[in-house]
Formats: sequence, C-alpha cells, structure tokens
Amino acid sequence: MAAIDFDESIFGMDAKALKPPPLRYLLTEGRAVAELGAMVAAAPFLRLCPKGDGHPVMCLPGLGGPEASTRPLRGFLRRRGYEATGWGQGTNLGLRPGVWDRMLDRLDTIYARSRRKVSLVGWSLGGIFAREIAKQRPHMVRQVITLGSPFAGHPRSTHAWRVYELTSGHRAEHPPMVTNLAVAPPVPTTSIYSRSDGVVAWQGCLNKPHAQAENVEVEGAHCGLGHNPLALAVIADRLAQADGFWSPWERTGWRRMAYPNPNRA
Repeated sequence: MAAIDFDESIFGMDAKALKPPPLRYLLTEGRAVAELGAMVAAAPFLRLCPKGDGHPVMCLPGLGGPEASTRPLRGFLRRRGYEATGWGQGTNLGLRPGVWDRMLDRLDTIYARSRRKVSLVGWSLGGIFAREIAKQRPHMVRQVITLGSPFAGHPRSTHAWRVYELTSGHRAEHPPMVTNLAVAPPVPTTSIYSRSDGVVAWQGCLNKPHAQAENVEVEGAHCGLGHNPLALAVIADRLAQADGFWSPWERTGWRRMAYPNPNRA
C-alpha cells in the first residue's frame, strides 16, 4: 500500500502540523440533532432554493454513516428536481476491499442509464471518495461538492482516524491507492466546511485557490452538515448551474447575514 502524498501546504501551513479540533467542539456535535429539526423548520426557506435540471446526483455518506444518513439530503434534492441516489454500499466503513471498484461501477451505471454527467455530493470521508472518483472519471462527473471533508489535512488531524483504521483494516496514511488528496479534481469543486466542526480540523477542508475550486463556510456541527439548512442552500445553488457554465458562490445580499465571513481572523 502506498502512503498518501501530503506535500501540499494549507495556505502556508504544513498539513502534517494540523491537530484535531479542540475537545470542546467534539462535545458539541450533538447540535446535529437540532440541525435536523432546523431543516424541517426551514422548509419554507428551502423551497425558495433554485430548481434543478433533473441531472443525476450521487450522495456518499461519511465514515460510519449508513445509506440512510443521506436520506434527508437526497429527499431535498429530489424535491429540487434532481435524480438523487445513494452510493449503494450500505454503511461507509472505509476503503475496504472492493469498495473502490463498486463506487466506480455505480457511477458508470448511473452515467450509462441517464446519459448525463453525474454530480457527486460527499459527506466527510464520502467527499474524499467523491473527489477521487472525479479524478478517475472526469468525463462522467459534472461537479463535486464536499461536506466537512478533510482532504487537505493529515488523517490524524481528525478525531475519526482510529475508527477508520479499525473498520477499514489499514492505516489511514496507507490506503490501497496512490494519490494526492489535496489536489482538486479537474471539475468544478465546492468544499462546504464549518470552523466549529468537532470531528475534523476545518483547515484541512480548504481547497487551494483555483479557477474551478472554492470553499464556503457555514456554521454547524460536522455530523449535521448533510441536513444543515444553510449547507443545503449552497448545494442547491451550486447544482442549479448549467453544465459548463460554473461560477463561484458569492456571499452577497442576504447571504452576508447568514454565512460567516471566511476572511475574518
């Protein structure tokens, strides 16, 4: 097994120097339950999100997350007009034997059936998988959106690396692939992250500046990003763009009140 390349720096910071979030943040991850309730309460607001063009969207759960964990997200996307589907492998237990090939097969099947490019929305580890899938099949992927995915940090800059090693059967630094996780795929890529994330270091969720790569900050728990109303609004906005006409998300108008200023100290 090959080690992941961590040569990329994070805005002048060594990726290997990142530490997991403070314990006080981890202890607030129970906010995710309230955020699910907030999604229900925000239904009138979410109905104002732009409608989609019906293209397929594959949703990938985070580490330890069952297929059902992305059900609220998929339901929201279907109501916006998309052909939303899960990743088809049950609970995400890491890159175990066969998982990678089945993800590619899933994408191939969706693409062949719809004859349209597929958008990938991945939560945490699912987002890392989504980025790597897009690198392998860029002609099949319309765009990638990640939710709290620590692609730019060292695996031990999260509180989940021990769980990953236990479930996947290999060291987090030595996955059965050769890659540089910090390099963005050659398709439009959005990273949605939270500075109060209690599971992963938020700095490790940042794309380097690029014409087709961006970062959007929301306030919320790591375990609630898949149903966080503000995250859902960003997802809907990104997916509604016409294929081939992607432009960066803008924090303008009412968004200045709802979304944190990413340039603050």
